[in-house]
Amino acid sequence: MTDTTRIDKWLWAARFFKTRSLASDAVDHGKVRLNGDKTKPAHSVRCGDSLQIDNGATEWEVEVRGISDKRGAAAVAQQLYAETADSLERRRLSAERNRLAPEPAARRKGRPTKRDRRSLDKASGTDS
Repeated sequence: MTDTTRIDKWLWAARFFKTRSLASDAVDHGKVRLNGDKTKPAHSVRCGDSLQIDNGATEWEVEVRGISDKRGAAAVAQQLYAETADSLERRRLSAERNRLAPEPAARRKGRPTKRDRRSLDKASGTDS
């Protein structure tokens, strides 16, 4: 086992991204910061480095604890990093907000119904 590996390989091996290509694109677009700075997919990551990761659905702040360039079991992948307490709290609060948010289906989409149209006309004063 080596003491460094490419950051895109590490992100894929630690299961933050489903494919190495997605990990590489995220690093290219600035969604991953190494020790607070933007980086490139080929940059090496070492034990002790700090990473801020945004995969679109979730944001993490982790410290690298282990190096691997091979994707393994999820239990092994979780041992490659330690999430900071601030990151855990932010993710918990975000999950709570999402849980309390209204269902997307509850919002109306598309054309209004005949009943909705009548109430809209009545409210705007253009009813005939």
